[in-house]
Amino acid sequence: MASNITTGLVYLAPAKTFWYIMQRRSTEEFDCLPYVVKLLNGYMWVYYGIVKPHSILVATINAFGAVLELVYVTIFLIFAPPRTRAITATLFGVLDVVFPIGAVLVTQIFCNREMQIDVSGFLSLLFSVATYGSPLSIMKTVVRTKSVEYMPFLLSFILFINGLTWTVYALLTNDWFIGIPNGSGFVLGTAQLVLYAIYWKPKQSKTTSDHVDDGWQHESLMLNN
Repeated sequence: MASNITTGLVYLAPAKTFWYIMQRRSTEEFDCLPYVVKLLNGYMWVYYGIVKPHSILVATINAFGAVLELVYVTIFLIFAPPRTRAITATLFGVLDVVFPIGAVLVTQIFCNREMQIDVSGFLSLLFSVATYGSPLSIMKTVVRTKSVEYMPFLLSFILFINGLTWTVYALLTNDWFIGIPNGSGFVLGTAQLVLYAIYWKPKQSKTTSDHVDDGWQHESLMLNN
């Protein structure tokens, strides 16, 4: 239950950014890729939670997250400039429509239940690990600037707790598809808290951080950043 609450908070984290986008009626320099990929990731975890017995917690919280990410992507499409909208629509069509439908159809037609669990679990693990390129990128920014202005403490703490609770769940259920990405999240969350302790300074500027409360969500998803 605790893991579902923290995961829900992670999914809710970009809400302030999209409120900002709606107020400005522009996506400005924000990148669509994190939200497109997190939507795909949500789909895959829902499918995994459905095909694997006794994984209703995984399916329900990620269904909630997928709905939120779909709302985020829709808002992005509405307020993005024409070229960015076209790129976002293409990515959405390929990654969030064609790929998940294809993955479900292929595994349902050609795979037995055990193979469906393995394939959906591997895809979920793969996309989850990919999303951790974002906290890696923001951590590099913190070290370079010696400032935690773009790494909000609350999100770092949520990442830490979320990784910890799901890692414990994975150990109790012997589920390494859940354990590997969330163990990575726990390590990254711990590292972010350590960096926060090292580089935190009082009286942080408010002007440049008002709309970056989801911090690492704005960064590129590539792991080699």
